[in-house]
Amino acid sequence: MRSGIRGRTAVEMAVRIDLAVEDPAWKKSGVGLRRLRDTASLALRRGGSDLPERPELTLLLADDARLQALNASFRGKDAPTNVLSFPAGTNDRGYLGDVAVAYGVAAREAAEKGIGLAAHVQHLVVHGVLHLLGYDHVTAAQARIMEPLEVAVLKELAISDPYQPRATRPRQT
Repeated sequence: MRSGIRGRTAVEMAVRIDLAVEDPAWKKSGVGLRRLRDTASLALRRGGSDLPERPELTLLLADDARLQALNASFRGKDAPTNVLSFPAGTNDRGYLGDVAVAYGVAAREAAEKGIGLAAHVQHLVVHGVLHLLGYDHVTAAQARIMEPLEVAVLKELAISDPYQPRATRPRQT
């Protein structure tokens, strides 16, 4: 066991999460980059039953314009969105894909929901990583599988259930 990694499982040590910060607002946001890596790693461990030996993914922290362009190019929706996932498909590297989060959309949603930006972005990262692992919520049957898994991961992070009505959720930072 390497120094400084005590208590982590072998899966945690093998996960590689690259972080690309395109929008400088993220650096001033108070959202901890290490926290986001840890969040993505936890979502991988809880959601992936058949992970590659050394799973890799990229988290892109961008602005609304970048996600609007990606959303238009890949989904035909010319509007900004909070999070997008781009599964890599089968490959020999163990690369799972990319998760992109828009700062402005995420910040507005957090304010509207009365929750902290960090907690909301952690939820978006969990959501995006689960999409990389093949989970979806297009149908009610899919949502009944994906949403409880999201809630379980968020609970481990001490984040309230985002699908619960606002009045019954405690405020989180």
